[in-house]
Amino acid sequence: MEMFVMERFKDRRSIRKYKRQEVPEEMIAALAEEASRAATMGNMQLYSLVVTTDADVQEREALAEAHHHQPMVEEAPAVLTFCADFHRLSRWCEERKAEPGYGNFVSFINAATDTLLFAQAFITLAEERGLGTCILGTTVYNPDRIIEALHLPHLVVPVLTVTLGWPDEAPEQTDRLPVEAIVHSGHYHDYTAEDVDRIYAAKEALPESRYFVELNGTDNLAQVFTRFRFTEAECLEMSAKMQEVLKRQGFSRR
Repeated sequence: MEMFVMERFKDRRSIRKYKRQEVPEEMIAALAEEASRAATMGNMQLYSLVVTTDADVQEREALAEAHHHQPMVEEAPAVLTFCADFHRLSRWCEERKAEPGYGNFVSFINAATDTLLFAQAFITLAEERGLGTCILGTTVYNPDRIIEALHLPHLVVPVLTVTLGWPDEAPEQTDRLPVEAIVHSGHYHDYTAEDVDRIYAAKEALPESRYFVELNGTDNLAQVFTRFRFTEAECLEMSAKMQEVLKRQGFSRR
């Protein structure tokens, strides 16, 4: 089977099938150390990384459940949970008789931003070394289960979960919008109907897009997204859960 090794960032793709070969602990630590050079709010490094492997039997089983038993969660050598973390800095403040005041939403946003910068740096560095990764969207579905599985304390919230391992596949890249769709010159330029048609034409013309439209009995791909993939009801349910999690973990006092 052809294996994928990323030589340029432009070539990157998600990897969901992995060889049965562990990723050395020292390699993950070295990647984390290098990734920690990513930009950070006030040089506070408001993140933590929880690494779960086959050796962590109970945690691994609980994470598989939280991530709906997706095969890559159960088969990848390592599952990485990137967490927004104001707990560590708050403990430092308390030990130095400095009163921390980070139990608020803006502190969570700052920590989440730090976490995502660190996570992207880690992922890019890992892929440059021949490792494969896949980001799991289910982290925002069940943050409460992940908190329980990993024993996350006050002011720590999971933001991103990534499976990590040596690739055992070379999948095709998924499509991306043209750069004109995302870059605005000088100020934000709203999209006309003609802009929308032009920007989404290639995506809508893909065989898999036409397949999903036919499969779901909709008129177009946008209706597949709003009616089946990312519905308003589902987004509202996840929003309510996330608000409750932020309150429980100390990032909201309402």
